[in-house]
Amino acid sequence: MGKGKKRRPNTRLYRFFIEEKSFVLLVLFGTTLSAFSTTYNWQISMWIGFIFAAYSAVANDSIQTIGTFIESNFDRQWWKLWLFMGLIFLATITYSYVVFDGDITYQRLLKPDGSTPYPHPDEFSFFQVIAPLVLLVLTRFRMPVSTTFLLLSAFSASSSGITSVVFKSWTGYIMAFVLSFMIWMFAYNLIRKYFRSRSFSKYWTYIQWTVSGTLWSVWIMQDGANIAVFLPRQLELYQFLIFAGVIFFGLGLLFYSRGDKIQQVVSEKARISDVRAATLVDFSYVILLIYKLFISTVPMSTTWIFLGIIGGREIAISIARKKNGTDHKKRAWAYVGRDFGYAMIGLLISVALAAGANESIRDEIINALT
Repeated sequence: MGKGKKRRPNTRLYRFFIEEKSFVLLVLFGTTLSAFSTTYNWQISMWIGFIFAAYSAVANDSIQTIGTFIESNFDRQWWKLWLFMGLIFLATITYSYVVFDGDITYQRLLKPDGSTPYPHPDEFSFFQVIAPLVLLVLTRFRMPVSTTFLLLSAFSASSSGITSVVFKSWTGYIMAFVLSFMIWMFAYNLIRKYFRSRSFSKYWTYIQWTVSGTLWSVWIMQDGANIAVFLPRQLELYQFLIFAGVIFFGLGLLFYSRGDKIQQVVSEKARISDVRAATLVDFSYVILLIYKLFISTVPMSTTWIFLGIIGGREIAISIARKKNGTDHKKRAWAYVGRDFGYAMIGLLISVALAAGANESIRDEIINALT
């Protein structure tokens, strides 16, 4: 090394700041704007929080609902995929808006008797508004964390609202893992026999689009609450139009970028780009979502369901394969462990945000620990 030259740090964090300068500046600007709005105007805070939540929730959850759809249709024009999913989104939320008298969350936030475990605040706290920014940062690091935990926890009236969501999500993860493992373990040889050829009937594409569209609609019924939590529980017409327009065009950006960085969580999995494999993954996913959707109106982390589906599939395939050695098995367990660990990180951060935003939750946590 020449005299006078300084060695540049080569850490992952340093490289992130260099490669993502624009993103870092955006987050810093958003944090400053959040602090300003929560100090001076609660309505500005509401719309800023909503815009952040709309982008971050859709960007993070793209892997679980439309990630396999993007991956298996990579050769198709992005705007066709966008219009297909975008119109399904508009139809789904319009139905809820009309049937439930202005509530677009299928009564996830507003109960039939008019009560809500996630009341709309008279004033927004700084922690509530920056929650979507935290999710955005974790998404940039390709962490498939739960938007339900991160966004709804900050609005929960008590810790019981958080524990009910956690319990429903964890049981969903276990069910998804077991179901997916059984499907791919016992049917692997049959699936491998008929999926061996790279060519397939065009009807598989029709089936996959139908299953993916159904999955996307059911996901909106479950997770639309994560975005709408910043808005009044019953929307005026102009508020509904803003909600629908922002997310519709946000989906366009997502499809244009082909899922952005978080898409790698799907892309690295075994043969997930095959439209037939993607259809099986989405079909098992949508069956569980429909089941969980109708057993109760408690919100649930669909991210945990998705990770269970993908995790069970990876482990089953690694066991069923006849390849020599154990590298593929270790790699599968590493993927599952990493994704589960990221989801747990998201849970811990969301509890911290909830404690920062809500004094009663903070007191309950302190009392539990002491």
